[in-house]
Amino acid sequence: MKRAPKVAVVHDMCGFGRCSMTVALPVLAAMGGQCCPVPTAYLSAHTGFPATDRAVFHDLTEQIPGVTSHWEELGVELDAIYSGFLGSAQQVDHLLSFVARFRREGTFVLVDPVMGDHGKPYRTCTPDLRARLAELAAQADAITPNLTEAALLLGEAYRESPDAATLRAWLERLSLGGRRSVVITGISTTPEELGAACIERASGRTFFAMARREKGSYPGTGDLFASVLLGAILRGEDLQSAAAAAVDFVSKSVHRTLALGTPVLEGVQFEGQLGELMK
Repeated sequence: MKRAPKVAVVHDMCGFGRCSMTVALPVLAAMGGQCCPVPTAYLSAHTGFPATDRAVFHDLTEQIPGVTSHWEELGVELDAIYSGFLGSAQQVDHLLSFVARFRREGTFVLVDPVMGDHGKPYRTCTPDLRARLAELAAQADAITPNLTEAALLLGEAYRESPDAATLRAWLERLSLGGRRSVVITGISTTPEELGAACIERASGRTFFAMARREKGSYPGTGDLFASVLLGAILRGEDLQSAAAAAVDFVSKSVHRTLALGTPVLEGVQFEGQLGELMK
């Protein structure tokens, strides 16, 4: 019998709309992880919904040092640290301190450097924040940028469909000379497929994990992908197997969502598929 790995999940929490922490917690729990939430903010709904004066946003930046201090007092030992959307340079600073305090031999650090999508940075992602996120990503064992974020990290122009040679070159540069594994999400090698381009730091090997392209674009799929990827890695799977599992799970969840006619902004209906992640 194996104990559940403890995972610090450093994400915002949205009350409505499947993304960030409300995706990460059930996925990692289904895959055998003990989730230890470090919420960075609470939102009544994710930011893809129309903004109104009734929308709730509660910034929890100032609580992160207190969580860090208390966990240190309790002697918490973490098997993984998993960060998602960070809305300010101050949050990045707090997380860098968190990683420095809780990383020990064998602690796996996964950074999803949320900065933009569809070729453009998010309006909250200032040049200063981008630089700080790159600093955080440099501390990671693995990063999961989408194509836009990969281009931003490298200072390259965005390409909607880069060829395989370009993707391999980007992967090698992003790996920082083999110091970290890299998974670039949302890539297409053919019009019929969508998936991820990967480089494994241990071997320097590059490969692609692809699935059938489904119609539409849904919020939260990057969070879903990264959560399944991390869960598989913590179960002892190598990067290629973990990436294939994540691509397959997201693809099946999108297919299910389309079949059910779920509104796009509600995100993908992955809940009915969670049993597939249990071993």
